[in-house]
Amino acid sequence: MSTATAITEQNPLGDIDQWDEFLAGRYQEGKSETEFRQYDAEANPGVAEFYRLNHQYQTHEYVLGKEKEYFGLTRGKKTIWEAAEFLNTLVDDSDPDTDLTQIEHLLQTSEAMRRDKQPRWMILTGFVHDLGKCLCLYGEPQWGVVGDTFPTGCAYSKDIVFPEYFAANPDSKNPLYQTKYGIYEPNCGLDKVHMSFGHDGYIYEVMKNYLPIESLYMLRYHSFYSWHRHGAYDHLCNEQDREMLQWVNKFNPYDLYSKGHTKPNMAELKPYYDELFAEFFPEKIDW
Repeated sequence: MSTATAITEQNPLGDIDQWDEFLAGRYQEGKSETEFRQYDAEANPGVAEFYRLNHQYQTHEYVLGKEKEYFGLTRGKKTIWEAAEFLNTLVDDSDPDTDLTQIEHLLQTSEAMRRDKQPRWMILTGFVHDLGKCLCLYGEPQWGVVGDTFPTGCAYSKDIVFPEYFAANPDSKNPLYQTKYGIYEPNCGLDKVHMSFGHDGYIYEVMKNYLPIESLYMLRYHSFYSWHRHGAYDHLCNEQDREMLQWVNKFNPYDLYSKGHTKPNMAELKPYYDELFAEFFPEKIDW
């Protein structure tokens, strides 16, 4: 976001990367449950306010409305490079710690996977996983684009970050939505669950016809921390979800810890990614 962007109720974070920085600290390897809670309590005021808004406004009705608005992919066709260039306008000019573009951040993730000789589809997943943050450029508030995701239409888990903020969500007063299964059947499968709206669900919809199922789980659930970090909501999972959990966990360290300050060499890397995109996608896809 540019320096002109006001920090408002829509956008309590100074820039959207503050959420990623919070996650990297919260989920630092070896941190205990007690330390999670202490870290949450000491989060900077912008992060705490962000989660307060996210938990208040992400109702089941809100989610259904946003799914209807965006999941039809009516925002036009773009190449992957065009989508990444569009996301580049989200760069925060005021951040003194980095002058990396959004494309360079994406490349840091995918290049870390490439160095570890991960499958080509996983390297591609690393590049595209945050492209759904373009929702901010469509006018969506930060709390409707990033943040830990969670099921709506059923009881909130205590393992969701800042669970106390759900008290202000109207769904907390709906008796059906506050039962263990809510509107869902036992072990219905996560694909039947309406997750809180954000970039994960949107990029899954964009990519679901092109990438393997392991990749799609990484895209759709990489922010569902109460599930893949704490084991919550297993009662909604089916065997496929449990089998795919290992892939989400394999992806997560790259998402949290691959960002640095070294600029990737775009001229050197572009031919590799041109070939990679052509392997999996037509020239332009729907967004």
